[in-house]
Amino acid sequence: MTKLMKIATEKNPNMLPQFSERQMHFSRWVLTVAWLLVIVSLFYDPWTSVLTAPNHPWSPLRLPNTCIQVQGKCLSEQPYPLGTTLFWGAIVPSAIFILLVFGHEVWRRICPLSFLSQIPRALNKQRQFKRENAKTGKVRYELAKVKSDSWLGRNYHYIQFGWLFVGLCGRILFFNADRLVLALWLLFTIACAIGVGYFYAGKSWCQYFCPMAPVQKIYSEPGGLFRTKAHTSDQTITQSMCRITLPDGKEQSACVACQNPCIDIDAERNYWDSLNKPTESFLRYGYIGLVFGYFVYYYLYAGNWDYYFSGAWARQTDQLASLLSPGFYLFGQTINIPKILAVPLTLGAFTAVAYYLGKIAEKQIISLSRQSFPNLHVDVVRHRIFTLCTYIIFNFFFIFGGRPIVATLPVWVQYIYDLGLVSLSTLWVYKTWNRSPDLYSRENLANRFRKQLVKLQLNVSQYLEGRSLDDLNTHEVYILAKVLPEFTKENRHKAYKGVVQEALEEGYVNYSSSLEVLQQMRLELGITDDEHRKVLEELGIENPELLDPDRQRTLENQIRLNGYRKSLERLMLLQQQSSNENFDQLLQQNSSEIGALRQQYFITSQEQEWILSGLSPDAGDKRRAEFLLAQLPNLITCYRVLNQPIIRQHQAVLTLIKESIYHKEELIIRSILEILATQQNSPLALKLGLSLGQMSSFVLVELLEAEPWKQRLHPEILRYLTQPSSEWNTCSLESSPSEVLQHLEALLGDQNPSLQAACLYIIAQLESERGKSIACQFTSDSSKVLRETSELLLSLPVPYPSLDSFPTLEKVVYLFNSDFFHRMHPETLVSLAERADVKTYTQNQAITEAGDTCRELLLLLSGDAEIRYQLTDDEIRVESLHPGQTLDELDVLAHSQSRNTIIASSPKTRILAIPVHTFDDLLDSDSDFARRVLELESRQLQRFMRSINSP
Repeated sequence: MTKLMKIATEKNPNMLPQFSERQMHFSRWVLTVAWLLVIVSLFYDPWTSVLTAPNHPWSPLRLPNTCIQVQGKCLSEQPYPLGTTLFWGAIVPSAIFILLVFGHEVWRRICPLSFLSQIPRALNKQRQFKRENAKTGKVRYELAKVKSDSWLGRNYHYIQFGWLFVGLCGRILFFNADRLVLALWLLFTIACAIGVGYFYAGKSWCQYFCPMAPVQKIYSEPGGLFRTKAHTSDQTITQSMCRITLPDGKEQSACVACQNPCIDIDAERNYWDSLNKPTESFLRYGYIGLVFGYFVYYYLYAGNWDYYFSGAWARQTDQLASLLSPGFYLFGQTINIPKILAVPLTLGAFTAVAYYLGKIAEKQIISLSRQSFPNLHVDVVRHRIFTLCTYIIFNFFFIFGGRPIVATLPVWVQYIYDLGLVSLSTLWVYKTWNRSPDLYSRENLANRFRKQLVKLQLNVSQYLEGRSLDDLNTHEVYILAKVLPEFTKENRHKAYKGVVQEALEEGYVNYSSSLEVLQQMRLELGITDDEHRKVLEELGIENPELLDPDRQRTLENQIRLNGYRKSLERLMLLQQQSSNENFDQLLQQNSSEIGALRQQYFITSQEQEWILSGLSPDAGDKRRAEFLLAQLPNLITCYRVLNQPIIRQHQAVLTLIKESIYHKEELIIRSILEILATQQNSPLALKLGLSLGQMSSFVLVELLEAEPWKQRLHPEILRYLTQPSSEWNTCSLESSPSEVLQHLEALLGDQNPSLQAACLYIIAQLESERGKSIACQFTSDSSKVLRETSELLLSLPVPYPSLDSFPTLEKVVYLFNSDFFHRMHPETLVSLAERADVKTYTQNQAITEAGDTCRELLLLLSGDAEIRYQLTDDEIRVESLHPGQTLDELDVLAHSQSRNTIIASSPKTRILAIPVHTFDDLLDSDSDFARRVLELESRQLQRFMRSINSP
């Protein structure tokens, strides 16, 4: 058993991915033909009834010479064809077995009904909608998909469960034994599958209509016993994802993103995403009741278990004749409720009772777990409840499922059969029990990080002792990164940025959730929250759509686009081999083939433009560079406009705004310089360098001086960047207030709430009513600094309130302007501001006295203060302090008593007091901040020593 458990918990023990799509396609053909032959046998089968004759010499399926009572009367039996017995007794139980043991990824790839539903796609006969571009007038045709917000998209779980319920009722009432009705039912189901394949693209039958879909969810999620893990796989085509085989034998995704999340791409992801949805409880608890009710009804109807276990129900030739006969037989008495009503009443009652009992039990178990195991997340508790439910219903099903056939086998074979089922289901529980959303997330992120390590091409072989990166588990990957000498701070930043970018592209995280979801990874890599925000800023500049909250990104959509891109690449490659024409001409000549591909993959005009820009050589760099360049003129102009005399009195607030603009401009120019360094003196680089040089950005000059770009850039490019421009950087004093307001309002669209609040404050200082009008839009913002600023602007009676009327904004502004906290990320500053207090002192009032224990870091906001140094017994040295300076910070760092006295030297002196434990927490969590503090204090000590030694 221990060995089996080890096998069951290996990384990817399932052998299915080793089979090519061509082999699986052949298997689907074989199984589909076999299934159709079974259906044909239901219409005509003169041969197999011989095996069921009572006097057959060796057949285990021969009729027994015993009385099988139904409602107190012996059932009359005669030799019968085996179609219904084999279908219900072998084929259906085999599907349940495959789902639990091998997972949905096997079942979905061999299911005959799924295969048949794709006939319209194979024949290119599917419903299409006409789409016309309003700007260009171009017409394209698009296949239909089920929209997630449609009635069907919201309620398909209930439709599937309803069909399953009707199917089980139909079995007992109509087609358990009646071969003709069963054949017609199966043909009707096949027709429905093909019809859905015509009306909707992708695997819409499997996803939205198939009655087996709820059964698949219950038995194969979060995965089968021998499942593969899509989220840790290096393969681009995972599990049962839709795919096609190219002429060269390679496989390519054919996903059209018909559902999100998709069980065919990653079953476990689909499981965790739907874990807390009401439909999940309904399906799992309701299914238990449905299965219990189905099997128990045979006893309620016949009055004994022999009727079921003998299999007589599958060979009862007069099944339809009993529809109006009594539906119950209890305690030797018939209950005169027609069978046609008794069946749905019984199954419905069991389903409803099981659902409500399951909900009550779940609530009680979660309540008890919170008391006994407070650290156990409710999602894990719910997952384990579902795991036990699956284990129970699987073994209960196989007490009955297939039992009439199994009962004909020798006793020792039956024991092996039962032991095998219990052992495999127990192994499944063992493997599934400790799964959790957190573990899935850590494995997912570790795999993404592993990919980034591969891209960095670091020499890791000497640390792995013959193993590869793929062999490392989640913890080993991070440990390796910590010990690698080549994994420098720069490489760490690149790797983390790559992980964040990939996670954003696939919709795994968004701008808001990324900080929390990636927290564990940052702890492993020693990355601060501010570094994470810096990565988001860089990605937002390089590709703003990546952080657009209105654009829904999903893994399924990313796979769809990649599938189209690869198909298009292959088409262009084949055409280029037989033609000398350029890329654009080839696109024009193959417009019909490209149109068919766009229709197949649901490609919009915007997506088409984006994909085409990445196919031709250097097009990606060109597109990115042009996009970055287009942002620079507005930023340069905005920076100059903010130096106008009309707003210079708000210099502290303007510093925050201008530094944010400067930082964004710096990121853009650095990204462009990276492209120039890669392109060297290519035509693209020459054009790009000339355009950048003509923009006269002083940020460019500073970067060229401070960083080693002169060694990396081609001399000709460097000449373009350093030559004087006729429009060299000067601050125009001619900007009107309306122009200033226009630029400030544009900055309100930034993701930085502190920048938004600062801009809103300046707008209100220039034009009070306009500021209040804009403030109405932010009163419900999630950020405290922006929400508070907006609310105060609307509530304060004075038209042009001073900065000290906005407590949080004022703290953030002065923290940002201080040497200690300068250029720290605004969200960190907001957090500090919320934990700091403003204290007011009158002239000659002591702020701190010598001998006091330093419990706070003090920052002078307004007014003046003096530090009185006690040099000797009789000598005192006085140093004046001005707004923005910190007071007694050395004593705070040392956690010692203050050696000097600080006195307020103006009528009103305001101090921002930051608790020492808050400051210590920041030092511990942010290594960059700690290093900056040491540098500042070292310089201050040097200045202090020079002042003492000077005559």
